[in-house]
Amino acid sequence: MRRFSTVPFKGTKEQEAELVAWLEEHKATPGVAMPALQKAQEIYGYLPIEVQRIVANTLGKPLAEIYGISTFYSQFSLCPKGEYKISVCLGTACYVKGSGKIYEKLQEKLHISGGECTEDGKFSLDACRCIGACGLAPVMTINDDVYGRLTGDELDEILAKY
Repeated sequence: MRRFSTVPFKGTKEQEAELVAWLEEHKATPGVAMPALQKAQEIYGYLPIEVQRIVANTLGKPLAEIYGISTFYSQFSLCPKGEYKISVCLGTACYVKGSGKIYEKLQEKLHISGGECTEDGKFSLDACRCIGACGLAPVMTINDDVYGRLTGDELDEILAKY
C-alpha cells in the first residue's frame, strides 16, 4: 500500500514554470503522460498531488489518469526523498543475514515506513535489491556511504553522523 507524505509540499514558482514550459512544448506528443511525469519527478524529486494536478491541467487529462500512472509504476514516488537517502538491501544474501530486521529497526527509529521521509526532511527510507556487496551482508547505504556487516546495534551511531 502506498502512503502519502506528511511533509508539506514546498514547490517553487521556478519549478512550476520549468514544468509548465516543458509540458506546453511537448503536450501534442502522443503518449506524453509518462515522459511528463518523469520530467516532473526530475524537477521536484517526487510527485505530490499538487504536481500531478499541474500535469493533468496542462495536458488536459483527467487527474485520475495521471494519478493512475503515478501509482502504477515503481519508478515514481509520491513521497519526497530525504536529504539522506537510506537504502537497505533486501537481496537474498543480505536478507538471510538479517537485513529485514535492520529495515524494521530503521522504520521504528525514524518513525516512518519504507518509501517515506521523516517530517523534518532529513531521512528517507527505501528497500532495494542486491547492490553487489554480498560479502558485507547485511548492507545499507546512506547516500553514497555503504555500511556492511550490520547487526542493528550500530544504527544509532550511524544515524548520528548525519
